[in-house]
Amino acid sequence: MENIKREISKITDNIDNWLNKEALRKYIGLIDLTSLNSADTSSKILGLVEKVNNFNIDFPKYPSVAAMCVYPNFAKLLKSSLKVKNVKIAVVAGAFPSSQSFKEIKTAECRMAVENGADEVDIVLALNKFLDKKYEETKSEIRDIKAVIGDKHLKVILETGVLKEEHLIDYAAEIAIESGADFIKTSTGKIEPAATPEAAYIMCKRIKAYYEKTGKRIGFKPAGGISTPKEAALYFAIVENVLGDEWLTPQLFRFGASRLANNLLTEVEGKVINYF
Repeated sequence: MENIKREISKITDNIDNWLNKEALRKYIGLIDLTSLNSADTSSKILGLVEKVNNFNIDFPKYPSVAAMCVYPNFAKLLKSSLKVKNVKIAVVAGAFPSSQSFKEIKTAECRMAVENGADEVDIVLALNKFLDKKYEETKSEIRDIKAVIGDKHLKVILETGVLKEEHLIDYAAEIAIESGADFIKTSTGKIEPAATPEAAYIMCKRIKAYYEKTGKRIGFKPAGGISTPKEAALYFAIVENVLGDEWLTPQLFRFGASRLANNLLTEVEGKVINYF
């Protein structure tokens, strides 16, 4: 892990290269605008959708967010109310955030989410099986979920704050990718630590190794606790340094965040903005 820390330190030393206003605007277009609260209601989610629908009118110099990420029971609501064509409907499913349930229930929830309009499904790796070294069962669950959602994007959350060690994060990433993940994601945001630069670096290296072996690009999504422009810039810089420019698009890179968009707007506009 010390080698990784040194590489990240080199990036951090030059972080100002990724903090100009043009870059900060771009980061907004990479955000999965997230609302995952027990108190979320239809009216609250509709209010957020309205802001996404009007964002390019109110802020014409910025890209739209990449997606809205909500609980699966709101997928149908987003499908009927979200008017911005390039904004995807993402949901968390599969007994999020613990992944502690029957495989049949997790699979059914993911299938229902897609039937209700989800474009992307974020699930949590079955850590109860992975930590017990039941790796084939871990893989099988991801494959089964991918099978029921078809061509919709599957993001697999590793919960790196639980795994902690480099070899565990790397192997979890390998399992997720080999089992059908379209994206790998750091964290649920429900435990600490959430996203860390070290975990991001390890995951990006695994994505790179898979690309070099197969020619297939897997996406990366850091999530959990990413709220400031400087934090966003660091993760963007890690992806650029490890994976290259091809990954710097919403098709292959996302931020999972609820507060980041407002803080980016505030930094670029030079005044406090609480739009979302």
